[in-house]
Amino acid sequence: MIQIYTTPSCASCRKAKKWFDQYKIPYSEKNIFSIKLSEDDIFKMLANSENGFEDIISTRSKIFKEKKLDPDSMSVKELVDFIIEYPSVLKRPIIINENELQVGYNNEDITIFLPKELRNIETFSGFDNEEPVNIKYSKNK
Repeated sequence: MIQIYTTPSCASCRKAKKWFDQYKIPYSEKNIFSIKLSEDDIFKMLANSENGFEDIISTRSKIFKEKKLDPDSMSVKELVDFIIEYPSVLKRPIIINENELQVGYNNEDITIFLPKELRNIETFSGFDNEEPVNIKYSKNK
């Protein structure tokens, strides 16, 4: 199941949810401000990241600057606890499934979440287009 970590005011989060809705791909949403993140949530993100915490946190966030923290000098436990206490340090949206992680919304990169039967598409109209998606399946590919 695809999990999307969001916040209410995040335009990229809304775009990601709209994309999944348009392709009728089921997902579960976690608003990081209304549902407390768990260690398990963070470790799932890290398991699929290429660069660990660097991929999921914004060191330019206000809280890092206010507290004058250096994530490179923090232990894994300290960083996990910090994210749980201050979820606003997470980049958004964070989209994850069993094998993939995408941070932010990118119209091309998000296609990694298309089901296998939709990956062998010959043609489909662009997402930014307000027209319905026209999908043709290819049996030969």
